Amino acid sequence: MRIPKPSQGDKDYFASIVPEAPGVEIKPMFGNVAAFVNGHMFMGLFGSDVGIRLSGPDREQLRAVDGTGAFGPEGRPMKEYVSLPAAWRNDAAITAQWIERALHHTAAMPPKRKR
Repeated sequence: MRIPKPSQGDKDYFASIVPEAPGVEIKPMFGNVAAFVNGHMFMGLFGSDVGIRLSGPDREQLRAVDGTGAFGPEGRPMKEYVSLPAAWRNDAAITAQWIERALHHTAAMPPKRKR
């Protein structure tokens, strides 16, 4: 399985859109980066794709938007995640709205216990 590597520009963009909120942290993940809240990933970077974790209805709503897609390795996408359209890199407001949905959905889950 080939895992694409993000450019420094991709990493910088990702860091710029991660919301500053209690419990949110950015961590490296398989050569990429991801944002977590209470131990759960709510958004990630896979190559140049930004994916967010959403509830079922929000996932379906976002998948109806042109430019969205599966998130993760080809043939093994992450089920609860949707890639944001690349065109949204120029639309901070819409990107922030969807990331907030992902953050709120994931923050509502019981915190993961550290091993």
